[in-house]
Amino acid sequence: MSAVTATLPRIWPSPGGKPLPSTGTAEVFRAAFFFLGSVHLQQQRGYSPLATGLVFLPVAVATGIGAHLGSQLVGRIGSRTTAVAGLVVTVAGTMPLLWLPADGSVYARLMPGLVIASFGIGIGVAFVTAITTALALVAPEEAGLASGVVNTFHEVGGSIGVAVLSTVAASGIEHGAADGFTSAFTLSAITATASALIALVLVPHSKPQTTGGPHPH
Repeated sequence: MSAVTATLPRIWPSPGGKPLPSTGTAEVFRAAFFFLGSVHLQQQRGYSPLATGLVFLPVAVATGIGAHLGSQLVGRIGSRTTAVAGLVVTVAGTMPLLWLPADGSVYARLMPGLVIASFGIGIGVAFVTAITTALALVAPEEAGLASGVVNTFHEVGGSIGVAVLSTVAASGIEHGAADGFTSAFTLSAITATASALIALVLVPHSKPQTTGGPHPH
């Protein structure tokens, strides 16, 4: 416990910047999008688990591409710019989900929105930014401990995201209407917008540099 309290101020410095909240925020969106999208497809659209998984396949690809791009951008344009850009893309991806119809093609609105959002958030760009920045603020021998702290925020963010957004969408889940899902995705868009503004203040503007030592996981 004393080791955690000694390390936390360096990953959450007072004036310097606070990358940890963006980790939790990223996981809020990841968990919420996958959960709400799956429930919408299976309960409202009648998709099988296999068909639902196939719809999310491009989302997984976008996540991987976003993660790779994020790891490159952090060292080139800085953590703050990368995090804000990722969250702005997330807002853009959430826009098509605000008018989610009860019928019609899933591939015309739901899947493109999730793909764009997945590319932008910490699921792709913002999460990589958060963990890279946090680990850059501690000594190499403390990387394992810092990674544990970051992943704690990661898990807490996912739990909160599912709990809050599933509650907002409860009416849609229970009655088969799209209104509940629309409300949940609207809250997601508002949260992403607020997160982008907060990131302008909390996320360090520095460019984390990688070292020649082992890469912590």
